Formats: sequence, structure tokens, C-alpha cells
Amino acid sequence: MKTDNNLKDHIRQLEENLLNPEVRSSRAELKKLLSDDFFEFGSSGKVLYKDEDITDDGIGIVKMKLSDFEVHPLSADIVLATYRIFNEISNQNSLRSSIWKLNEGVWKMVFHQGTKTEPSV
Repeated sequence: MKTDNNLKDHIRQLEENLLNPEVRSSRAELKKLLSDDFFEFGSSGKVLYKDEDITDDGIGIVKMKLSDFEVHPLSADIVLATYRIFNEISNQNSLRSSIWKLNEGVWKMVFHQGTKTEPSV
């Protein structure tokens, strides 16, 4: 299954939105991007659930750069996004993966995982 560039660009923009301080600091904005059953295995080793762990102040401000972004279709309405993140504050690299699902014309993240790694060569 091939991914068109419009879908890849759209999912990348959604991922970048989740790095944006205005989005990260707003529970309302996060709810627009995260599925009701969203959960995450964080690079910190913590498991985060949307309804349990997102406060009114959001999920915290970060300064991260995204690279090596790819989208892998799993079905007509589900994609896996993979990429690298460099956290400029902690000077830490991580591999990231997210599952996005199209529901009623809107893409929402249902799962995310971050795994600490060495810098890419």
C-alpha cells in the first residue's frame, strides 16, 4: 500500500502540532488530536493515558526537532508514522512511532511510543 505525499504531509503536520507549545499546554487542543482511547509508552518509561494523565495545563512544553519522517499505511484508515526526535533541552535522541486512525474524516492519534537512542549517523 503506497502513501501519497498529501497524507504524509498532513500526518507530519499533526505530529509537529503535538510539539507546539500552544497545543501541548492546552487540554482542549490535545483532545482534538488524540483519540479518546489514546495511550503512550513514553521515552521516560512512563505509560500515559489521555483521560488519566492530561491535565488542564496539558502535557508540558518541549523544544524538539523532528526528522526522518515516514508514513506506513496499515489499512485504508490507519497509518503508522515513524520518525526521530532530538530534544534540544535534554540533548536526547529518540525514535518515535505513532498510530493514526481516520474517524469521520478526522485523523487522531491512538498510540505513541518514544524510545531513547543514540544520534543517527
